[in-house]
Amino acid sequence: MARHGGRGWYGQVVAAALGVTAVTVAASLWTAQAGPVNGHAEAGTSAHRAAPKAAPVSMGIAHASDRGARGVNITIDDGPDPVWTPEVLQVLKEYGVKATFCMIGPQAKAHPDLVRAVVAAGHRLCDHTVSHDVTMDTKSKAYQSQQILDAERMITEASGGVRPLYYRAPGGAFTPYSRKVAASHGMRPLGWNVDSKDFERPGTTAIVATVEEEMPNGPTILFHDAGGDRSETVAALREVLPWLKEQGYSFGFPVR
Repeated sequence: MARHGGRGWYGQVVAAALGVTAVTVAASLWTAQAGPVNGHAEAGTSAHRAAPKAAPVSMGIAHASDRGARGVNITIDDGPDPVWTPEVLQVLKEYGVKATFCMIGPQAKAHPDLVRAVVAAGHRLCDHTVSHDVTMDTKSKAYQSQQILDAERMITEASGGVRPLYYRAPGGAFTPYSRKVAASHGMRPLGWNVDSKDFERPGTTAIVATVEEEMPNGPTILFHDAGGDRSETVAALREVLPWLKEQGYSFGFPVR
């Protein structure tokens, strides 16, 4: 899995969601996230009121789809972002597609309305660390734990009590220890098979072509909704999603 992106912009988290309308989430919608932390939490429930931590899951890196051989997983990294996350959500809604959003902890903390909008729309959450440090596999165990667990807390609190179900290491910088930490907190390590290269902004046509060419590699596709201008990503999704349907794929979530 190629390493992409850097750490510069991640340390400059926007202090508040600018101009984004807060979303009120009905309690009945939490089930789309495989249940809230205590089985019946309402929107606004603090993570500090949650009972026991999530049940452990496999520490193996997931790549497969829960929809089987013709399933595909759309994954969206590095947000939420007040400009691009709403646009990505709109495209997904138009095509009836559910995705997994791999969020940076401070971004989630800064934009809780967007985190709740993601959950309310039936998408799943994924922990993508605090700092997006693509070298964290060279760092101490204490640092790895801090990056994973602090982000988990930020995302859970921002969502109103819905925990992330997956952990994606920045740039694929997994270690056996980081996978164990994540899995012990109910977050399946999540890889990818198809890197759309949208982070590099090569043009919409190039992004679409990369996805089409690499689909034989496996079902989990990597896109981004933050880290810069993501207009090419939004445009590419409008082409990729109907193309995948035409090819006979159905949309699911990564295996747990």
